[in-house]
Amino acid sequence: MCRELTPWEKCVELHGHTCPGLVKGFKVAVIALRELGVARAQDEELVAIVENDACGIDAVQVLTGCTIGKGNLVYRDYGKQVYTFGNRKTGEVVRVAVKPGTVTKDQEYKELQDKLKNGEAAPEEKDRFQQKHLEYCQKILDLPDEEFCWVKKVDLDFPKKARLFDTVVCQECGEGAMEPRVRVKNGKLVCLACAGEEYTKGW
Repeated sequence: MCRELTPWEKCVELHGHTCPGLVKGFKVAVIALRELGVARAQDEELVAIVENDACGIDAVQVLTGCTIGKGNLVYRDYGKQVYTFGNRKTGEVVRVAVKPGTVTKDQEYKELQDKLKNGEAAPEEKDRFQQKHLEYCQKILDLPDEEFCWVKKVDLDFPKKARLFDTVVCQECGEGAMEPRVRVKNGKLVCLACAGEEYTKGW
């Protein structure tokens, strides 16, 4: 008889491995859902705005049900471990910011990591790094919420729900593109890839 995977196991299954970034995203999502008093979104009732494209986003998608495909996961390329979650039904919004430097890697961890990156780690050093890696993950998981992150209620202009658009066939490559992403080039309707760089004066 098959056992139902735990939420954490589902995150690892999607991501492919356990790592500190995934743990952070997992904790963030758990905190946000609790603060909003909601469960995983089946449709677009929740919105997640993520400010990085790191490992933790996979956990956010699994736990909250906010995904790129459904249009309720918005990516902003700020490089910050900051996440905003909103409930469309209530208008309630919570912002979760991971505190930097709360769990630091020790010198041994850093040295082993460098050896692995450079392809210089011996088998026993790889095993030791994996052990340290999991210990680091557990430390993050065990952190009290107040030490792990800042949480605050904020206002948010909710993004519009996902829309369906007609497909236009690019007159250069022959591939289909959604209508609002098509441009006119030399009198022909073309996709963004075939259109090349957009004309701009810097504003």
